[in-house]
Amino acid sequence: MIIDRPAEMFDREFEWSELVRFASYDRPEATLGIVSGRRRQGKTYLLDALTRAAGGMMFTATEATAPESLREFGAALAGFRGEPVPYRFASWDEALSQLLRGSPRDAPMVAVIDEFPYLVRQAPELPSLIQRQLDPRDRRSSARVRLLLCGSAMSFMGRLLSGGAPLRGRASLELVVPTFDFRQAARFWEISDPRTAMLANAVVGGTPAYRREFSQNDTPAGPGDFDPWVVRTVLNPARPLFREARYLLATEPDLRDTSLYHSVLAAIAEGNATRGGIAGYLARPSTDLAHPLGVLADAGLIYKEADLFRGNRSAYRIAEPMVAFYHAVMRPAWGDLERPGRAAEVWRRLRQTFASKVVGPHFERVCRDWARWYAAADTFGGYPATIGSGTINDRSSRAVHEIDVVVLAQGEAGRPEVLCLGEAKWNTVLTPGHVDRLARARDLLRNHPAARASDRTRLALCSGAGFSDELRNLAARSAEVVLVDLDRLYQGE
Repeated sequence: MIIDRPAEMFDREFEWSELVRFASYDRPEATLGIVSGRRRQGKTYLLDALTRAAGGMMFTATEATAPESLREFGAALAGFRGEPVPYRFASWDEALSQLLRGSPRDAPMVAVIDEFPYLVRQAPELPSLIQRQLDPRDRRSSARVRLLLCGSAMSFMGRLLSGGAPLRGRASLELVVPTFDFRQAARFWEISDPRTAMLANAVVGGTPAYRREFSQNDTPAGPGDFDPWVVRTVLNPARPLFREARYLLATEPDLRDTSLYHSVLAAIAEGNATRGGIAGYLARPSTDLAHPLGVLADAGLIYKEADLFRGNRSAYRIAEPMVAFYHAVMRPAWGDLERPGRAAEVWRRLRQTFASKVVGPHFERVCRDWARWYAAADTFGGYPATIGSGTINDRSSRAVHEIDVVVLAQGEAGRPEVLCLGEAKWNTVLTPGHVDRLARARDLLRNHPAARASDRTRLALCSGAGFSDELRNLAARSAEVVLVDLDRLYQGE
């Protein structure tokens, strides 16, 4: 079976090839695939394109009662098969039996159930019924149906195949559709200026729908248009992006007390990255935060980043830029922003907050992503195994050095080798003084139990504002100093 990729599809080569592989599997038994990812990433677009190209069936569930959903499914299946009247199913077991009879054609039949969590909310037996239908010992048909279950509730979709879940071990495809990274997002938004691309990425991230459906292809035309673009699209109460961060939390079924979760996210956006810092911000015991932090992580809204030099310490980061922007910039001024005409004045007032609490941390993350995915191996003098951040105690000067970019390689006796230590500053022109600070951190790591630095350890300076002439001259003389500006982030290795 030949399934052509739509010419207008941007990127997604890997996701499309995996879906085609699954749909084209030429064995007689029915097979199961799981497709997940945060909302607005283009999952439905991908699956709709697949079913159209393969001549398959796609059913999109709604928030409805179980009997209504059964009626809608019966009508969709009958319509796909060209039946004159809808099927009337008494149960989901009967509906699945009918679906898995396939179709009379020889090729495998693709069947997609989108928004699967909506169905399970009203019919929790569905995963077990699907398990039974797919069991080779009990299957009543050998039709070659390629069943794809899709959903955006990340915590729910993650549990479908975990632990003792009924569908564990049944899926031959487990595809997570990610957001575009910073380079992909710049190409998708068609922003050629790297500074404008970085600023826009700090606001809307790499979510495809935010350009097309949410802002109707309104993109910042250049550096001078970025501020007006924020005001007319993101801070405009008549535009969908204005309330998007609130809706992202509201659509997660496990986030019941949304006020608590918004407060946790606000704490992280304010720079409180540790559990203790978040607890202090909320005036709650840190032991009370295990559940909300776990739920937010399962939902893909935050992630936990280990300190590479202190194994007992970790930091929480907001995964979705739109959520970070909302909590740092919009939420504190929500009352003003809801009134039309106030956005420009609010943005002028909070522009510095955006630079320090949104763009700064986002730039650090992008620099780590560049080191992980785009930097050449000879940039660091070796092949990276782990990339992250870390803190180092300097007892002699009673200081703590926070290292924004840490590149580790596999070392001897299980102790990693430090390939590179990096500083990432968005709005600071970096100087040789920043090199001296990294060199001091390198010295402290020469006999560190967590990782070992040496004279081969390179020092990377990443800046959105540029470098002093003295630093450029130093880098030209010394191979150990690596300079990374915006052009290199977006185009170089």
